[in-house]
Amino acid sequence: MNRTAATVAATAAALLALTACSSTDAPADTKPSATATATASVDTRPAGIPPEPQGAEREALLGALRTINPALVEDPDKAIDRARNQCSAINGGGDNVDSLAQQRFSTSSHEVTAVEAKAINATLGATFCKTA
Repeated sequence: MNRTAATVAATAAALLALTACSSTDAPADTKPSATATATASVDTRPAGIPPEPQGAEREALLGALRTINPALVEDPDKAIDRARNQCSAINGGGDNVDSLAQQRFSTSSHEVTAVEAKAINATLGATFCKTA
């Protein structure tokens, strides 16, 4: 197994662990608090964008991106935003998702390679984007 395949496999495994800490484990009769409802943002799921991950799910996503290249998470908030937006492309079935990942995740200090873009899409598509 080459390094890229091993990285993709490791990050996919990390994201699969996210499903174990999903908030969907709450009892069915639990209703969101008024505070949570009042502060909730616009539902972006129709656009294929998952909700912003919190807690352990957020850390697992950042860890998975860090495994691909630590430069991807220099700014954790931007990395999360980029990941969520990339899900829109992945879930939309676009033809150029790798190119979009390169553009979306590249910064002035790090240009994402084609190999990294494929790993990003494989990682995000494995579980995170499926939450949209």
